[in-house]
Amino acid sequence: MSSENSTLVKLNNAGFKQNDKWLVEGVSLTVNKGKIVTLIGPNGSGKSTTAKIALGIYKNIEGSVEKYTNKVGYVPQKISIDWTLPLRVHDFMLLTENIKDDAIDEALNLTGVIHLKNKNLGNLSGGEFQRVLIARAISKKPELLVLDEPVQGVDYTGEIALYELIKRISDTLNCGILLISHDLHTVMTATDHVVCLNGHVCCSGTPMDVAKNNEYKTLFGEQASQILSVYEHKHDHVHSDKGEIKKN
Repeated sequence: MSSENSTLVKLNNAGFKQNDKWLVEGVSLTVNKGKIVTLIGPNGSGKSTTAKIALGIYKNIEGSVEKYTNKVGYVPQKISIDWTLPLRVHDFMLLTENIKDDAIDEALNLTGVIHLKNKNLGNLSGGEFQRVLIARAISKKPELLVLDEPVQGVDYTGEIALYELIKRISDTLNCGILLISHDLHTVMTATDHVVCLNGHVCCSGTPMDVAKNNEYKTLFGEQASQILSVYEHKHDHVHSDKGEIKKN
Protein backbone atom coordinates (compact mmCIF):
# COMPACT_ATOMS: atom_id res chain seq x y z
CA MET A 1 0.00 0.00 0.00
CA SER A 2 1.49 3.32 -1.01
CA SER A 3 1.81 6.11 1.52
CA GLU A 4 -0.39 8.23 -0.74
CA ASN A 5 -3.28 5.82 -0.40
CA SER A 6 -4.52 5.19 3.13
CA THR A 7 -7.40 2.94 2.04
CA LEU A 8 -7.25 -0.52 3.62
CA VAL A 9 -10.50 -2.06 2.36
CA LYS A 10 -13.31 -0.79 0.18
CA LEU A 11 -16.70 -2.39 -0.46
CA ASN A 12 -18.46 -1.40 -3.67
CA ASN A 13 -22.20 -2.18 -3.73
CA ALA A 14 -21.36 -5.47 -2.00
CA GLY A 15 -23.88 -8.11 -0.99
CA PHE A 16 -24.17 -11.79 -0.12
CA LYS A 17 -26.98 -14.24 -0.81
CA GLN A 18 -27.49 -17.58 0.97
CA ASN A 19 -30.21 -20.11 0.10
CA ASP A 20 -31.70 -17.59 -2.35
CA LYS A 21 -32.04 -15.01 0.41
CA TRP A 22 -30.07 -11.78 0.65
CA LEU A 23 -28.30 -11.52 4.00
CA VAL A 24 -27.16 -8.03 3.02
CA GLU A 25 -26.93 -6.13 -0.27
CA GLY A 26 -25.81 -2.85 -1.76
CA VAL A 27 -23.20 -1.99 0.87
CA SER A 28 -20.50 0.53 0.03
CA LEU A 29 -17.96 1.65 2.61
CA THR A 30 -14.28 2.46 2.99
CA VAL A 31 -11.96 1.87 5.94
CA ASN A 32 -8.85 4.06 5.98
CA LYS A 33 -5.72 3.92 8.10
CA GLY A 34 -6.20 5.45 11.54
CA LYS A 35 -10.00 5.65 11.16
CA ILE A 36 -12.83 3.75 12.84
CA VAL A 37 -15.90 2.76 10.82
CA THR A 38 -18.79 1.37 12.87
CA LEU A 39 -21.60 -0.86 11.60
CA ILE A 40 -24.83 -0.61 13.60
CA GLY A 41 -28.27 -2.09 13.07
CA PRO A 42 -30.80 -4.49 14.59
CA ASN A 43 -30.18 -8.23 14.93
CA GLY A 44 -30.13 -9.90 11.52
CA SER A 45 -29.41 -6.65 9.70
CA GLY A 46 -26.25 -7.98 8.00
CA LYS A 47 -23.53 -6.48 10.21
CA SER A 48 -21.49 -9.67 10.69
CA THR A 49 -22.08 -10.65 7.06
CA THR A 50 -20.70 -7.28 5.92
CA ALA A 51 -17.62 -7.74 8.12
CA LYS A 52 -17.04 -11.21 6.63
CA ILE A 53 -17.37 -9.76 3.12
CA ALA A 54 -14.70 -7.20 4.02
CA LEU A 55 -12.47 -9.96 5.40
CA GLY A 56 -12.85 -12.05 2.24
CA ILE A 57 -14.51 -14.94 4.11
CA TYR A 58 -17.46 -14.89 1.71
CA LYS A 59 -16.30 -15.35 -1.87
CA ASN A 60 -19.40 -15.48 -4.09
CA ILE A 61 -20.53 -11.96 -3.47
CA GLU A 62 -22.38 -9.30 -5.38
CA GLY A 63 -20.40 -6.17 -6.12
CA SER A 64 -16.72 -6.08 -5.25
CA VAL A 65 -14.19 -5.78 -2.44
CA GLU A 66 -10.90 -3.96 -2.88
CA LYS A 67 -8.38 -4.99 -0.22
CA TYR A 68 -5.06 -3.19 0.12
CA THR A 69 -3.53 -5.03 3.08
CA ASN A 70 -3.01 -8.61 4.25
CA LYS A 71 -2.12 -7.54 7.79
CA VAL A 72 -5.52 -8.15 9.37
CA GLY A 73 -6.63 -8.80 12.96
CA TYR A 74 -10.10 -10.21 13.69
CA VAL A 75 -12.19 -10.72 16.81
CA PRO A 76 -15.31 -12.73 15.83
CA GLN A 77 -18.64 -12.38 17.59
CA LYS A 78 -18.50 -15.92 18.92
CA ILE A 79 -15.54 -18.05 19.88
CA SER A 80 -15.74 -21.63 21.16
CA ILE A 81 -13.54 -22.42 24.14
CA ASP A 82 -13.52 -25.42 26.46
CA TRP A 83 -13.57 -23.52 29.73
CA THR A 84 -12.67 -26.68 31.66
CA LEU A 85 -9.16 -26.67 30.15
CA PRO A 86 -6.48 -25.07 32.37
CA LEU A 87 -5.50 -22.61 29.65
CA ARG A 88 -3.54 -19.52 30.68
CA VAL A 89 -3.85 -16.20 28.88
CA HIS A 90 -0.26 -16.58 27.62
CA ASP A 91 -1.04 -20.03 26.21
CA PHE A 92 -4.22 -18.74 24.57
CA MET A 93 -2.25 -16.02 22.77
CA LEU A 94 -0.09 -18.75 21.21
CA LEU A 95 -2.85 -21.22 20.26
CA THR A 96 -2.87 -20.63 16.51
CA GLU A 97 0.20 -18.48 15.87
CA ASN A 98 3.80 -18.23 17.00
CA ILE A 99 4.05 -14.80 18.60
CA LYS A 100 7.19 -13.49 20.27
CA ASP A 101 6.94 -12.95 24.01
CA ASP A 102 7.70 -9.23 23.80
CA ALA A 103 4.90 -8.80 21.24
CA ILE A 104 2.51 -10.62 23.59
CA ASP A 105 3.53 -8.36 26.47
CA GLU A 106 3.14 -5.25 24.32
CA ALA A 107 -0.37 -6.26 23.23
CA LEU A 108 -1.46 -7.19 26.76
CA ASN A 109 -0.02 -3.91 28.05
CA LEU A 110 -1.91 -1.87 25.47
CA THR A 111 -5.19 -3.59 26.37
CA GLY A 112 -4.54 -3.21 30.10
CA VAL A 113 -4.37 -6.91 31.02
CA ILE A 114 -0.64 -7.68 31.29
CA HIS A 115 -1.25 -8.59 34.94
CA LEU A 116 -3.46 -11.48 33.74
CA LYS A 117 -0.78 -13.11 31.58
CA ASN A 118 -0.49 -16.25 33.74
CA LYS A 119 -4.13 -16.39 34.85
CA ASN A 120 -6.47 -19.12 33.61
CA LEU A 121 -8.98 -18.00 30.96
CA GLY A 122 -11.82 -19.53 32.95
CA ASN A 123 -11.16 -17.13 35.82
CA LEU A 124 -11.47 -13.96 33.75
CA SER A 125 -14.43 -11.60 33.83
CA GLY A 126 -16.31 -10.84 30.60
CA GLY A 127 -14.48 -7.55 30.16
CA GLU A 128 -11.08 -9.09 30.86
CA PHE A 129 -11.68 -11.85 28.32
CA GLN A 130 -12.71 -9.34 25.64
CA ARG A 131 -9.49 -7.40 26.28
CA VAL A 132 -7.47 -10.61 25.89
CA LEU A 133 -9.25 -11.35 22.59
CA ILE A 134 -8.41 -7.86 21.34
CA ALA A 135 -4.81 -8.25 22.53
CA ARG A 136 -4.52 -11.48 20.56
CA ALA A 137 -5.88 -9.72 17.46
CA ILE A 138 -3.39 -6.81 17.69
CA SER A 139 -0.32 -8.82 18.72
CA LYS A 140 1.01 -8.81 15.15
CA LYS A 141 0.25 -5.11 14.66
CA PRO A 142 -2.44 -5.37 11.98
CA GLU A 143 -3.17 -2.52 9.59
CA LEU A 144 -6.86 -3.50 9.54
CA LEU A 145 -8.66 -4.64 12.70
CA VAL A 146 -12.18 -6.10 12.48
CA LEU A 147 -14.10 -6.29 15.77
CA ASP A 148 -17.51 -8.01 15.80
CA GLU A 149 -19.45 -6.94 18.92
CA PRO A 150 -16.31 -6.68 21.08
CA VAL A 151 -18.20 -5.55 24.21
CA GLN A 152 -20.62 -8.46 24.54
CA GLY A 153 -20.91 -9.80 28.07
CA VAL A 154 -19.66 -6.50 29.53
CA ASP A 155 -21.62 -4.05 31.69
CA TYR A 156 -22.31 -0.47 30.55
CA THR A 157 -19.33 1.11 32.30
CA GLY A 158 -17.09 -1.61 30.92
CA GLU A 159 -18.46 -0.97 27.43
CA ILE A 160 -17.44 2.68 27.57
CA ALA A 161 -13.94 1.72 28.75
CA LEU A 162 -13.58 -0.85 25.95
CA TYR A 163 -14.63 1.63 23.28
CA GLU A 164 -12.09 4.11 24.64
CA LEU A 165 -9.50 1.33 24.46
CA ILE A 166 -10.43 0.65 20.82
CA LYS A 167 -9.93 4.34 20.02
CA ARG A 168 -6.54 4.21 21.79
CA ILE A 169 -5.53 1.17 19.73
CA SER A 170 -6.44 2.98 16.51
CA ASP A 171 -4.36 5.98 17.55
CA THR A 172 -1.40 3.94 18.84
CA LEU A 173 -1.12 1.46 15.95
CA ASN A 174 -2.52 3.85 13.30
CA CYS A 175 -4.66 0.95 12.09
CA GLY A 176 -8.07 1.15 10.47
CA ILE A 177 -10.88 -0.48 12.43
CA LEU A 178 -14.17 -1.94 11.21
CA LEU A 179 -16.29 -2.18 14.35
CA ILE A 180 -19.68 -3.81 14.84
CA SER A 181 -21.79 -2.40 17.64
CA HIS A 182 -25.36 -2.72 18.85
CA ASP A 183 -25.46 0.76 20.36
CA LEU A 184 -24.55 4.06 18.68
CA HIS A 185 -24.89 5.89 22.02
CA THR A 186 -21.92 4.20 23.67
CA VAL A 187 -19.71 3.97 20.59
CA MET A 188 -20.22 7.46 19.20
CA THR A 189 -17.18 9.11 20.80
CA ALA A 190 -14.89 6.37 19.50
CA THR A 191 -15.89 6.33 15.84
CA ASP A 192 -15.28 8.47 12.77
CA HIS A 193 -17.95 7.12 10.44
CA VAL A 194 -21.16 5.12 11.03
CA VAL A 195 -22.98 2.84 8.60
CA CYS A 196 -26.50 1.90 9.70
CA LEU A 197 -27.66 -1.39 8.20
CA ASN A 198 -31.00 -3.15 7.91
CA GLY A 199 -30.26 -5.63 5.13
CA HIS A 200 -28.95 -2.63 3.17
CA VAL A 201 -27.44 0.75 4.03
CA CYS A 202 -30.19 2.84 5.65
CA CYS A 203 -27.94 5.83 6.27
CA SER A 204 -24.30 6.68 6.91
CA GLY A 205 -22.15 9.57 8.09
CA THR A 206 -20.85 10.97 11.37
CA PRO A 207 -22.52 9.61 14.54
CA MET A 208 -24.61 12.77 14.98
CA ASP A 209 -25.61 12.85 11.30
CA VAL A 210 -26.84 9.26 11.57
CA ALA A 211 -28.63 9.94 14.86
CA LYS A 212 -30.62 12.74 13.21
CA ASN A 213 -31.52 10.62 10.16
CA ASN A 214 -35.18 9.61 9.92
CA GLU A 215 -34.32 6.02 8.96
CA TYR A 216 -32.17 5.68 12.09
CA LYS A 217 -35.05 7.07 14.17
CA THR A 218 -37.40 4.53 12.58
CA LEU A 219 -35.07 1.64 13.47
CA PHE A 220 -34.03 2.72 16.96
CA GLY A 221 -36.75 5.15 18.03
CA GLU A 222 -36.96 8.89 18.57
CA GLN A 223 -35.76 8.45 22.15
CA ALA A 224 -32.40 7.03 20.98
CA SER A 225 -31.84 10.12 18.83
CA GLN A 226 -32.74 12.44 21.72
CA ILE A 227 -30.32 10.63 24.05
CA LEU A 228 -27.55 11.16 21.51
CA SER A 229 -28.34 14.85 21.22
CA VAL A 230 -28.00 15.23 24.98
CA TYR A 231 -24.85 13.12 24.93
CA GLU A 232 -23.04 15.40 22.46
CA HIS A 233 -20.72 17.21 24.87
CA LYS A 234 -17.08 17.46 25.82
CA HIS A 235 -16.16 14.71 28.26
CA ASP A 236 -14.76 15.95 31.55
CA HIS A 237 -13.61 12.49 32.57
CA VAL A 238 -11.92 9.35 31.34
CA HIS A 239 -12.38 5.68 32.23
CA SER A 240 -9.70 3.47 33.70
CA ASP A 241 -8.95 0.01 32.28
CA LYS A 242 -11.38 -1.36 34.87
CA GLY A 243 -14.08 1.06 33.76
CA GLU A 244 -13.78 3.36 36.76
CA ILE A 245 -14.46 7.06 36.13
CA LYS A 246 -11.55 9.44 36.71
CA LYS A 247 -11.75 13.21 36.38
CA ASN A 248 -9.39 14.87 33.91
